[in-house]
Amino acid sequence: MSKQITLSKPFTLAGKGLHTGIKITATFCPAPENHGYILRRTDVDGQPCILCSAENVVETTRGTVVARGDMKVSTIEHAMAALYASGIDNCIIDIDGPEMPILDGSALPFIQAIQQTGLVEQTAEKQYITLDHEIVIDGSKGEHIVVSPADHFSLDITIAFESKMLANQQATLEHIDDFPTDVASARTFVFVRDIQPLLELGYIRGGDLDNAIVIYENQLPQDKLDKLADTMRVPRMDATKLGYLNRKPLTWPNEMARHKLLDLVGDLALTGHQLRAHVTAFKPGHTINNKVAREIINAIQNKTK
Repeated sequence: MSKQITLSKPFTLAGKGLHTGIKITATFCPAPENHGYILRRTDVDGQPCILCSAENVVETTRGTVVARGDMKVSTIEHAMAALYASGIDNCIIDIDGPEMPILDGSALPFIQAIQQTGLVEQTAEKQYITLDHEIVIDGSKGEHIVVSPADHFSLDITIAFESKMLANQQATLEHIDDFPTDVASARTFVFVRDIQPLLELGYIRGGDLDNAIVIYENQLPQDKLDKLADTMRVPRMDATKLGYLNRKPLTWPNEMARHKLLDLVGDLALTGHQLRAHVTAFKPGHTINNKVAREIINAIQNKTK
């Protein structure tokens, strides 16, 4: 039997939040056995804690948000995916703001910090989630996720958008051990057409060309693209040149699908234990991902009654 795992010592990452735009520092610390993933808001009196559980997710519009009362922490999915993929069972995250730093828009900085810090085995046995039946969840916009019993965790996903550049993509993860090399560096992405509406709703105030893939496929008048660039505080660009506007080229042609797979791993990490199942997903997103995670928790609770 495998033992539970935690960090060998703390490590700290700092950067701006994708949606808030404010600078945030997160320190990942070792935690006792059977503790799970805990967020501790060091900027709030009493340093209250939030258990990172699917049942504590309160919002899924442009990221996964967990809350306890009126205290929230958003955009936790990349950090959760890195902890989960590294086999970590217990971790306390001290955070001094309402959002996890976005860093480069992927899980790679978290993975690299975990690898540099090192892990330690604990005494308690690692707990796994095994299923005795399929879980099937359909969303309201054609989304579909099936979780099937298996002897290890694997995923196959397909994404689909009304887009000339990103109509359909697939990504597969055969084993969670391949996450650091095959998935972790896949960055979040956004369509130019969605940027202004998102800004008006109070999102992506910390977004830039270094923490997201920006997809520009429908030509805008130069003055409108200039105004958008100024709002985002990024260099102005030639409106006639369509394509990807981010500074770093794509790592893989299907990097966007790999990022959606990354998000799904992070959201399923909120089930609380390592999952032994095969996940097939069509158009996954945080909303349906959370429904699946909650249904997995319900299935496990029903097994123990």
